[in-house]
Amino acid sequence: QVQLVESGGALVQPGGSLKLPCLAFENIFNFNRVAWYRQAPGKERDFVASIYVDGRTQYADFVTGRFTISRDGAARTVYLQMNSLRPEDTAVYYCNAVTLSRQYWGQGTQVTVSS
Repeated sequence: QVQLVESGGALVQPGGSLKLPCLAFENIFNFNRVAWYRQAPGKERDFVASIYVDGRTQYADFVTGRFTISRDGAARTVYLQMNSLRPEDTAVYYCNAVTLSRQYWGQGTQVTVSS
């Protein structure tokens, strides 16, 4: 059973930065794609960013230029660097990993952007 563990969530002021790690309990290159999603209270879970096994990245329009997804294979970790945070970025952030036949979710980490 693959485990994904997110951390790094916190209360941060508008304009601030956070870096969220997603630790996988196996080699991250076993996954076709690792992604970050977020879910605000009362809203659906939205795609934020993804990184494919070949290194390609994709971003949601609302984070382009502010967030960066990256990975460290030796550490089995995918990161989400979030800059210029806004109150509307407040949400639980989830890590997601997919293979050809399955997908896995972490438990989420809370990010709150408020003054």
